[in-house]
Amino acid sequence: MRRQSSGCATRTETPAAPDARRLVTLLRDENLDAAIEAGLMACTDDALRGLDEPSRALLVETQRRLQVAWDARARYQARQMRLARRKAERDARRAASLAPAAQPDRGAPATAATPSLPAAAAAALARAKARAGSS
Repeated sequence: MRRQSSGCATRTETPAAPDARRLVTLLRDENLDAAIEAGLMACTDDALRGLDEPSRALLVETQRRLQVAWDARARYQARQMRLARRKAERDARRAASLAPAAQPDRGAPATAATPSLPAAAAAALARAKARAGSS
C-alpha cells in the first residue's frame, strides 16, 4: 500500500520497513497477495537479519520469483503494445493503398460488383484495354 501525503510541504513521510516475521507468516499461510500489500518487495537485507535461514531463504526466493514474474508481464505488455502499433500501421498502409483504387475511373463505368485489383494487374488491364481500343 502507498501512504497518502498529508499535503503539508514541510513534513515528509518515509514508508516504514515491512515486518519480516509477518511477511514470513503470510507466505507460509500461502497468502501472497497480503504479503505483497504488506511490503514484500520493499523488504531489505536489514529486515532479514533477525530471521532464521529457512525464513530468510523463503523471503528472498519469493521476492526473486515475483520480480521475474513482474518482469515477464512487463515484457508481454510491451510486446502486445508493439504488435498493436504494427497492426495499426499496417492497416493504415493498406487503407491508403486501397483508397486510390477504390475511387472509380472517370473513363470507365462504375460498377459496385467490380473487385479492386492489385496495382500491377490494374495497370496491365488498362494497357490491354488501350491496345484493344487503338487497334
